[in-house]
Amino acid sequence: MYILGISCFYHESAACLIKDGRVVAASAEERFSRKKHDSEFPKMAIDFCLLRAGITATDLDFVVFYEKPFWKFTRILISSLASWPQAHRFFAKSMVTWLSDKLWVRSIISDKLAVERDKILFAAHHVSHAASAFYASGFGSACVLTFDGVGEWTTTTIGLGKGLDLEILSEIKFPHSLGLLYSVFTAFLGFEVNDGEYKVMGMAPYGLPKYLDRARKLVKRYGDGSYALRMEYFTYHKSSDRAFGSKFVELFGEPRPRDLHFFTRSSGYPSYFGEKPKNYEDLCALNQKYADIAASIQKLTEEVILDLANYAHLKTGEENLCIAGGVGLNSVANGLLAQKGPFKRIFVQPAAGDDGGAMGAALYVYHAVLRKKRQFVQDNCYFGAEFSEHEIEKFLKSKKIKYQKIVSEGKLVDYLSGEIADGKVIGFFHSRAEWGPRALGARSILADPRREEMKEVVNTKIKFREPYRPFAPVVLAQRAKDYFELDELDHQYLTNFMLGVFPVRRGMRKVIPAVTHVDGSGRLQIIAETQNARYYNLVKKFGDKTGVYVLLNTSFNLKGEPIVNSPEDAFNTFSKSGLDILALERYIILKEDIK
Repeated sequence: MYILGISCFYHESAACLIKDGRVVAASAEERFSRKKHDSEFPKMAIDFCLLRAGITATDLDFVVFYEKPFWKFTRILISSLASWPQAHRFFAKSMVTWLSDKLWVRSIISDKLAVERDKILFAAHHVSHAASAFYASGFGSACVLTFDGVGEWTTTTIGLGKGLDLEILSEIKFPHSLGLLYSVFTAFLGFEVNDGEYKVMGMAPYGLPKYLDRARKLVKRYGDGSYALRMEYFTYHKSSDRAFGSKFVELFGEPRPRDLHFFTRSSGYPSYFGEKPKNYEDLCALNQKYADIAASIQKLTEEVILDLANYAHLKTGEENLCIAGGVGLNSVANGLLAQKGPFKRIFVQPAAGDDGGAMGAALYVYHAVLRKKRQFVQDNCYFGAEFSEHEIEKFLKSKKIKYQKIVSEGKLVDYLSGEIADGKVIGFFHSRAEWGPRALGARSILADPRREEMKEVVNTKIKFREPYRPFAPVVLAQRAKDYFELDELDHQYLTNFMLGVFPVRRGMRKVIPAVTHVDGSGRLQIIAETQNARYYNLVKKFGDKTGVYVLLNTSFNLKGEPIVNSPEDAFNTFSKSGLDILALERYIILKEDIK
């Protein structure tokens, strides 16, 4: 039985195909379209999934959309009318997009894929999120938390999964939303909503939560873990271009200008910002204030999540926790939950945002509706596109690109690890692309974590991004506790997928400075040979050469672009960046050979 899950028309459009309950293929549309956070109908991702399975759309038993459009339309209509006349522009803009396409999803799917309308099903947004985490976790039973900006009406849920059954026990509804609260601060701090939240999380360790008491004034919290926002501070429910009002500004001051470079005394001033301004000290002080605000909203988010988790544990009695929804990508909060929360094991769907809803919708129909047995356990994320050596060689020859091919696996790993140890930065392209926003050794940039200067090298010459953004360490499974404070935590459900931040051991912070954030932490990936043998062996060989069984890993893309998908994408990024070597499977391209 083939079931196709689809998410689209908001952000992170994606498709996921399952066969008899197992994932065959899954990808975000942005990987193919090359449009960051592409929200359009995911035709290219769907075509990829069908091609991977060797079927056509006529072979599909069901197509499941990840939310219920009419419910969402009702929410927008009612909330707009409730805020009339202030919301008249918001209402008009919403109606244009909804009446043109978003409301007619069944017809669009039927037309685009030529499938019968009675094969097209709909799952509620947060049910899709919950299913993406619970059914993929492998847990027989678990408490399930979901939180994001907003689905149809729901923003936060506590659920319970047992076997084939998945039940939402309680929920919080719009306009009260932890995800939207974090996004308000994202906008206030000068970043793009639905893109810059991780920048706020990266900025927070440069500050102290000096504004926490003020941030707490925005939220009423209750004994059952629920919360309500004090809506007099916000305008996102009635405005499409401003998320916060004058009372918010009175509380926190003027928002950070978008064109203001972020730097503090501890972050440094990177060379690609240009000449240091004459009022550098004043700007440092101003940015420090914004860093303190970022630290405050991060701390408040952690408090609310911990409240929810404690109550959910009390309510369900479960020792396993599953998490999905965009807030689930807050890896700092996830690490805190693992260390201080009440649950023994925590599984976060690696594609926790709306892209993961495509997987959840398909799995929900297969298990909860059709009552089919669970067989799938998500122990990796390699569900995306893959390119054969023949395809890679054909591309290289067509572009007359000079390359060398290393046939032996051992020689390939030995060569790449040696080059990294010598200070080279590698674009690493191997096997199937990752599902979700994290690069996990299929489409990664790899470098030496021992060299502190690698932070600036990779940021300034390759990623062209902000200096405060941390890089992730990847470490061998059997060596992880040598470098990170993991205690006896059952952490693999987070660390398999780079979804938790944990302290770097004090004695190791000077050993791996390039992957140690300013607060002494790292968002680590722990790799086992069974997950990705070449990636594992590369880390191991680097360790054998240097004594350090860790590599610096960041996503293979430039600022503002999706992670590379194809050999052509990889070569284009390699050409435009300061990467030294591109490894397209066994094909090695050197920068000096393409100049």
